[in-house]
Amino acid sequence: MSPTAEIRDTVILGSGCAGLTAAIYSARANLKPLLIEGHEPGGQLSITTLVENFPGWPEGIQGPQLIENMKEQAARFGTDFRMGHLVSVDLSVRPFALNLGSDTVHARTLIIASGASARWLGLPSEQALIGHGVSSCATCDGFFFSGKEIAVVGGGDSAMEEALFLTRFAKKITVIHRREHFRASRIMLDRAMAHPNIEFLTNTGVEEVLGVEQKDVSGLRLRHLVTGEETVLPVSALFLGIGHVPNAKMFAGQIDLDDDGYVKTHNNVFTRVPGLFACGDVQDRRYRQAITAAGSGCMAALEVEKFLEDHGR
Repeated sequence: MSPTAEIRDTVILGSGCAGLTAAIYSARANLKPLLIEGHEPGGQLSITTLVENFPGWPEGIQGPQLIENMKEQAARFGTDFRMGHLVSVDLSVRPFALNLGSDTVHARTLIIASGASARWLGLPSEQALIGHGVSSCATCDGFFFSGKEIAVVGGGDSAMEEALFLTRFAKKITVIHRREHFRASRIMLDRAMAHPNIEFLTNTGVEEVLGVEQKDVSGLRLRHLVTGEETVLPVSALFLGIGHVPNAKMFAGQIDLDDDGYVKTHNNVFTRVPGLFACGDVQDRRYRQAITAAGSGCMAALEVEKFLEDHGR
């Protein structure tokens, strides 16, 4: 490391609820954090419309606005923001070496808040309607479709959980799966199949989400993958239940990841590498809510402050 290399007390990877909360807390502790915004600035909330379950907003708040408010709050206390993403990292050296492509930043502590990206079908019509009837979060958006007919795509436990949760609101849920057999656990599948408001379409793929011109989902064009027959299913929403991909591949081999790539933590936010903490959806495969991400971001920042105090900052 050159004598002029930039060394930060803490660097935060990710600009969603977890990363921004970590930035607010660490900046207020006068740590002057550097936040790397990542390839999806704002995280999942940046593609969400109305958020009604974040405390303090009785009338709800638009997801992008909530992120912008948190970013302004973090900046007010002295957070530095940098566009870009982590190319590679060396956790074997102290301070940690972070390759951002154009330059290398060194950090005494590091908070991984890089989130998890929802798996999408990859259809242009689907992408055009995200936030307008296409969603990857039943807990976030199910309420908006009370009394409507909706569809869930997927065949694993995530899809069954989404479908069962959505029965609280929708009058009918159609689960669409590309295969004949499901990957879901027997107990979850039995629960979904036993529910009178859930129907199943197997060997079926989604070819197009209808309603792009109106900016509102009106149906799905489906194709039976055995017969080739195409049909239209009228629905008011499409929920993706095909899982998430944690944004932690760059840490493989240096920290512990589980079989699906989530960062393994203990005592909430600790990794096995001293000075390295993880928070939010990159390590939370269970809750994946804005408020739980924010809470774990707070925890990570408090642990960073304590770590630096203990190591003579």
